[in-house]
Amino acid sequence: MQGEDEPSGSATMVEDEIHANGTTSDDHNRNRPIITGEQLDIEAYASLYSGRTKITRLIFIADHCGAETNQTMQLEALRMAYDEIKKGENALLFREVVPKIDGRLGPNYGMDAAWCEMVERRAEQRKDKLENELNAYRTNLIKESIRMGYNDFGDFYYAHGALGDAFKSYVRTRDYCTTSKHIIHMCMSAILVSIEMGQFTHVTSYVSKAEQTPEALDAITSAKLRCAAGLAHLEAKKYKLAARKFLETGPELGSHYNEVIAPQDVATYGGLCALATFDRSELKSKVIDNVNFRNFLELVPVVRELINDFYSSHYASCLDYLGNLKPNLLLDIHLHDHVETLYDQIRHKALIQYTLPFVSVDLHMMANAFKTSVAGLEKELETLITNNQIQARIDSHNKILYARHADQRNATFQRVLQSGSEFDREVRSMLLRANLIKHDYNQRGGSRKI
Repeated sequence: MQGEDEPSGSATMVEDEIHANGTTSDDHNRNRPIITGEQLDIEAYASLYSGRTKITRLIFIADHCGAETNQTMQLEALRMAYDEIKKGENALLFREVVPKIDGRLGPNYGMDAAWCEMVERRAEQRKDKLENELNAYRTNLIKESIRMGYNDFGDFYYAHGALGDAFKSYVRTRDYCTTSKHIIHMCMSAILVSIEMGQFTHVTSYVSKAEQTPEALDAITSAKLRCAAGLAHLEAKKYKLAARKFLETGPELGSHYNEVIAPQDVATYGGLCALATFDRSELKSKVIDNVNFRNFLELVPVVRELINDFYSSHYASCLDYLGNLKPNLLLDIHLHDHVETLYDQIRHKALIQYTLPFVSVDLHMMANAFKTSVAGLEKELETLITNNQIQARIDSHNKILYARHADQRNATFQRVLQSGSEFDREVRSMLLRANLIKHDYNQRGGSRKI
């Protein structure tokens, strides 16, 4: 492999640098994965969240961890979900979890009909009380009391798993909001329920509405809104927009939004989306040099390291980190559907960046740097060349990639000729116009003087 401006005698040096790209023992020790593909620590993971999202994430893990190969993880997730549900009043989720356990955790984790009956009886009593209070508020026409009544109904429905009714109740408070803070509270409640329902179009709408009242936004609420907007863009597969929102999230977020997202998630989602969509300059300025985002990256060192490795062109190490992270990312309720797409984009970017500085690349050495086979690498490069992402051609016999760099000399002459032609045309047009004006050859009121 030879660089454009390097003499052939430096080939050995280039080869050494390429092998150092991911194969030396020092790099291997430095880049030893902190989070591996081993079993996820369910208890530590669940402790990052609260409320309904904690339960739904545990159920998601149980459904996707592979019961045939990892029954221990599945049962641990279901056990924790069962215990968490019993602390609340959501009989719907309880009835969903018990059949999944299917008696595998013993008699203490079976269907508790008495608990369900008690919860539903108390729910009916609570609902009747809220309806009577709301009717009294309507009769007295007190806007603040009516708003609070609908808000209490939203909280009630949300606690019992009736998300559709909760959303309607929260939205009804809009007509009775009298201050900016009331509007923000309504928007945040609607966003929370919309995320739980997976209705991310509503999330985008209410984030925009909340941002229209900046005077009532504190730093924590702003951080929450950016996270919600990031999740909405992520769900819509607008990864660059998602990355920007997560990168703009302030450190004030802390654990104030753990009913939706943890700070570790901000680092992971933002880091991966940025790697997949940002160019090198953006990666440096908006991620690596971003002081606020650095606070989040410190919580997930493996993501910080893989970003630094990618920017430093240590692609083998970066891809190792990604490979170790993948099993756990596939158990993430928001990232699960996007892991393959993001990984493909990151890998393609790495391949493109690797080939850019060189006139020719030895595919054997490149395959070694990316820890893949020559045949597999050749297919990946063929796809990128076909999609016009790499300007090159492949010598399949000698296994060499030749770059097709534009002829700068010829391109410069072409631009000069084009500029000259445009200048000539503009000058002729100006002279013609000047002569027409001089001889009064112009249109006046529908008649022309000749």
